[in-house]
Amino acid sequence: MRNFKNAVWRGKVTEVVKKIKEAQIKFVRLQFTDINGILKSLAVSAKNIESIFENGQSFDGSSITGYRPIEESDMVLFPDPTTFAELPWRPKERSSCRLICDVYTPDYKRFDADPRYVLERALEKLRDAGMGYMCAPELEFFFVKEDSGGAPSPIDMAGYFDYHPGDLTDDLRREIADFAEAFDIEIEISHHEVATGQNEIDFKYDEGLVTADRAITMKMVTKVVAAKNGYLATYMPKPFFGVNGSGMHTHQSFWTSDFKKNLCYSEDESKGYMSDLARYAIGGQLAHGREMSAVLASWPNSYKRLVPGYEAPVYIAWAHKNRSPLIRVPNFGGRKSAARFEIRCPDPAGNPYLQFAVLCLAALDGIKRKIDPGPPTELNVYKMNYEERRTKKIVALPESLKEALDEMEKSNFMKEALGETAFENYLSVKRKEWDLYRTQVTNWEVERYIRRL
Repeated sequence: MRNFKNAVWRGKVTEVVKKIKEAQIKFVRLQFTDINGILKSLAVSAKNIESIFENGQSFDGSSITGYRPIEESDMVLFPDPTTFAELPWRPKERSSCRLICDVYTPDYKRFDADPRYVLERALEKLRDAGMGYMCAPELEFFFVKEDSGGAPSPIDMAGYFDYHPGDLTDDLRREIADFAEAFDIEIEISHHEVATGQNEIDFKYDEGLVTADRAITMKMVTKVVAAKNGYLATYMPKPFFGVNGSGMHTHQSFWTSDFKKNLCYSEDESKGYMSDLARYAIGGQLAHGREMSAVLASWPNSYKRLVPGYEAPVYIAWAHKNRSPLIRVPNFGGRKSAARFEIRCPDPAGNPYLQFAVLCLAALDGIKRKIDPGPPTELNVYKMNYEERRTKKIVALPESLKEALDEMEKSNFMKEALGETAFENYLSVKRKEWDLYRTQVTNWEVERYIRRL
């Protein structure tokens, strides 16, 4: 865990304070997420930043989804100096910066339901087992425009990897990549995705907490660039019927705690260069797949993406080349540093701190218990009938948020992974979300039934 009183920490604070003064920054944005993963931000005067590093910034936790009740509303933000970055879209004469914060209680103890702290605790358990967690999410999203009535539609008619001179989304992706550099985020790949208006931007893998910070930063950057150009960027999992939804395929690997050796690699070519540890990690995530689903796919709309026919996983299995199961081992060409596996059900609308926390702990459970994932399923699982799946012991992911929450609620693993407070708060928030969803009357229902029944 971070200790904001030690010498290294104070050195980072001194460095950030100096940068703020040299850049003549007037306001600092303190950022954190609610339990849903929605970014929260408040601006404070840069004149007070040294005091805020030392004493924190008070705020009303009862107004943040999934935090504390009104009778226990006082909470405190402590900025993490390692997350300092100037906001690249602000003019120099009105420059601002941001700092991602940790959430504390008024008695200066970490708030146990702070999503960032949930992930830190999970990574600490990995370190206690002598391991570190690396991951890299593939963030998919849509650029949309709104008509005079406010109805959204894709901004282009392009498809997968399409390129046209002067392509609108190509320019937007380039602007996002340029802004990302200001946050020390190295973009590796950007391209148009399968659906019209859909795009993907991938950044370089790193340690779990750094990657989660970068994931929320990338979502902020994408939305800012879209707004600057008169559009809307959405990470909604399934914004349009009949086309692919947006996922967040997450590549994962486990290393020694000093991150010098990839523990997923094996010299054995017959095993696809994957170690037994990697197999057990996969086994753990498959074993807990249904329990984790409510965090990995956390909105009612998420389950409209997780249906057959749109390249999204539905069934709990693993494979090498096959992209239809839940987990895939990419061809990494026998390169030690690249040995990894990819889980395909998470979507980018969720909270990456919670998502990475449950993923790494599910893998850790598999490693400790040596859970065998069984043989890889290299056939197209979508085309298997029920009997074929049952023979191979392949079960399905939950079909709705309600089903996923029911699985989560009875899971001791999820309660321990999130901690009791976050576990209870998350279930409460998501049950309310489901109740709001299930009581709506949609246009589809009206158009289909009102004249027929």
